[in-house]
Amino acid sequence: KGRASPSENLEQAFSGMQQELGVAHGSSFRVFAEGEARPLRPVIRETVYRIGREAMINAFRHSRATKIEVELQYAPKHLRLLVRDNGIGIDPGVVRTGLDGHWGLSGMRERAEEIGAKLRLLSSSAAGTEIDLSVPSRVAFESRLINNRWGWLSKLRSSTTSAADQETESRKPQ
Repeated sequence: KGRASPSENLEQAFSGMQQELGVAHGSSFRVFAEGEARPLRPVIRETVYRIGREAMINAFRHSRATKIEVELQYAPKHLRLLVRDNGIGIDPGVVRTGLDGHWGLSGMRERAEEIGAKLRLLSSSAAGTEIDLSVPSRVAFESRLINNRWGWLSKLRSSTTSAADQETESRKPQ
């Protein structure tokens, strides 16, 4: 199968990454979501997918982890993506400045900044690495207000129209 599409559910797209990368990885790998999945703005879904994909590529190819997890949290105040591994960690200098000729970490930071998200990277040789991306809900999710804006207005209009029609009907001479 080719590259997973971020247009599908993010949980599904991330679940297909191990196969997409052709990694016969000896580690345990799981993807899970918490909270009720909500529709994401397309540009946000694409950006979160790209950041998560880069974090997963790094974990599979470089971490030597025995456990890799991807967690999506659909919370009232944010969409959060956590990519964790129990591997060898990333050198602190590389965490701060990136690696010459490699754009992975700096690209993830730039993408997060472009959408107003917070990106944290925690890493140690003893505990592995965690990439923590948090996108504010007002940025991440399709607004229910916009989707329902005309819904409430049309209901109001139809109930007002019905009342007016009934009043008009009662005034007609018989």
